Amino acid sequence: MLESTGSGQMTYRDKTIDSVQVRGVSSEFGAFSTFNAEQGRLMSPIEVERSTPVVVIGWDVADRLFGRSDPLEKVIQIDGIHFRVVGVAAKRGAFLGQSQDSYAIISLSRLQTMFGSRRQLSVTVKPRDITQIRTAMDEATVALRMARRLKPKQPDNFGLFTSETFLNLYHQATNGIFAVLVGVVALSLVVGGIVIMNIMLMVVTERTREIGLRKALGARRSDILAQMLTESVVLSIFGGVVGTVLGSGIALTISSLTPVPAAVEAWSVALGIGVTALVGLFFGLYPASRAARLDPIEALRKE
Repeated sequence: MLESTGSGQMTYRDKTIDSVQVRGVSSEFGAFSTFNAEQGRLMSPIEVERSTPVVVIGWDVADRLFGRSDPLEKVIQIDGIHFRVVGVAAKRGAFLGQSQDSYAIISLSRLQTMFGSRRQLSVTVKPRDITQIRTAMDEATVALRMARRLKPKQPDNFGLFTSETFLNLYHQATNGIFAVLVGVVALSLVVGGIVIMNIMLMVVTERTREIGLRKALGARRSDILAQMLTESVVLSIFGGVVGTVLGSGIALTISSLTPVPAAVEAWSVALGIGVTALVGLFFGLYPASRAARLDPIEALRKE
């Protein structure tokens, strides 16, 4: 399938939409799942080959031009050229704030007549068998080299992309983002742990007489250690719960106000709170051991 794009103004009576993407396609476009019609039909191969002035419009274009009225068989203008609407594509929604339904599909020859023939042209190849992707790519490469009259020693002056290419790009981007996030989270945990340790050291200093009194009354080192560690873990868990609530609120707000999907999983909440508890336990060991080693006589003399 051959495809090229342009940008034009669409008009119906007194309503106008500027900068609408116009996609010109060849007659094989119906074999690809990216093209569909929720209302009406797609253009027929004969209509495309004969450059019949018919158009399939996106859901957003139909809504803005026609509202609740039926857009089928209505005549619209694209940059002053009349086209008859034969279909409306299914709604796709928005991606990163950009509508995916603001477009019109016409024949490729019509688009080249309107916007010029020296435009970027993409060729989409679909193998009959998914296992023959490499063979299809090789055949497409040979066909393009012949069409561009390239000599055997000349390099390709075109590029080939598959769905795997885009998946690899996605994985590379997400892996990089994941690595950065891991570093930021690790740094945040260390900083938070140091803060907890300083708080517990201050608590031990302020409660020296209390600790000495408890030890004088028979409290063992393990009892003091357990008390201080419990306080440290509770403090860190409280911070983790507050952070989880704030994070969940931000995620739900983003999901409701933007097209970016966001969700809060139960396992992630449990993991986050569990990690904060471990941070509190680890960074609370030194203050707790310091409190457990206090001499009760010296502690009671502390003012």
